[in-house]
Amino acid sequence: MRNENIWEIKATNTPLLKRKCNRCNTNSFYCSEKFRINAQKKNIDIWLIYRCVKCNSTYNMTLFSRIKPELLGKDLYNKFLENDTEIAWKYAFSAEISRKNNVELDFKSVEYDILYDTISVEDILNSDSEIVTFKIKYPYDFNLKLSSFVRICLQISATKLNKLIEAKVISIQEKYLHKKHKVKNEDIVQINIEKLKSVYTKL
Repeated sequence: MRNENIWEIKATNTPLLKRKCNRCNTNSFYCSEKFRINAQKKNIDIWLIYRCVKCNSTYNMTLFSRIKPELLGKDLYNKFLENDTEIAWKYAFSAEISRKNNVELDFKSVEYDILYDTISVEDILNSDSEIVTFKIKYPYDFNLKLSSFVRICLQISATKLNKLIEAKVISIQEKYLHKKHKVKNEDIVQINIEKLKSVYTKL
């Protein structure tokens, strides 16, 4: 087994926006992945366009207001002009942008896939290493609990995971895992094999 393995979380859609529609009273808007740009002399305004899930009416979420194009940089400005999907997703997942616009993102609406090599606890127990490490790729943050994610990737029950947490078998960024931890991109999860063995002999 490799000393470092990759766990990747791939969102398959952007989060819905919790906002009441003025036309049909629905409370959800989806990201259109398109931008609106308005020029005011030498300054520009940029919005990310959302549409009501029911009637398709629009809501524009402010990204930049009265900013000079050169301050954005040519590359980023062109991506706004081209409705670049990657940039649209970046802002659609931004909790900071939603707070500035006084709206709430519905992270529970995000669906995702987890890409990982199937490595069981038994495989880890049979490893020659003292520590087995997993690096997390999570480019879009949608408030996912790390404990739930670890349980899925290790294919263990919630009861067994609780035992591992209590015994301080799993650490994240050199701090022991607890249930309140949220997943962050580039997180490093480490499993102490000696501690793991001590727990599993009692199960």
